[in-house]
Amino acid sequence: MSRAAALFARWRVRLGYLLALVVLWFARPTPASVLLGAGVGACGLAIRAYAAGYLHKQSVLTVTGPYAHTRNPLYLGSSVLALGAALATRSWISSGVLVVYFALVYAVVMRREEQELLLQHGHSFKAYATAVPLFFPRFTPARLEGASPGSFSLAQYKKNHEYEAAVGFVLLLAVFLLKWHFWPV
Repeated sequence: MSRAAALFARWRVRLGYLLALVVLWFARPTPASVLLGAGVGACGLAIRAYAAGYLHKQSVLTVTGPYAHTRNPLYLGSSVLALGAALATRSWISSGVLVVYFALVYAVVMRREEQELLLQHGHSFKAYATAVPLFFPRFTPARLEGASPGSFSLAQYKKNHEYEAAVGFVLLLAVFLLKWHFWPV
């Protein structure tokens, strides 16, 4: 990974806070836009929750469940979540900031994580990467030789702290509603 990509990956959360202020400044939410965003965001949260229930970070190469459709179901869920947030803002500027930030950050993060998985899992990861797309899911699950069937685990979901994404999204929607209430357009 290049030095610039490593720096970007390290600063992405701090940059995200700054961009959140920009998004909030230009947001023009209404109760209807927040409700629409909440519905789309709930789909993103469901995708993330499903993926988190399968993911065993750093211990095994997860290739079943949603990981048999896309190598990055958590980030796919995050993209749907970001779309929900963009819809809730009811602002082209806020939506553009969210889309550009998401695309840049996750393109770097996914490639960095791929390099880590390749180093950790070698040939198994190469076979997986050949069968399963990076981001946009395949319709049928890939069947990899030697892969254990795996199943969703609520304990694993909790261990991955995925509920924090839901709490964060609900708080974001509440901020949008507060903005609408106190500074209506």
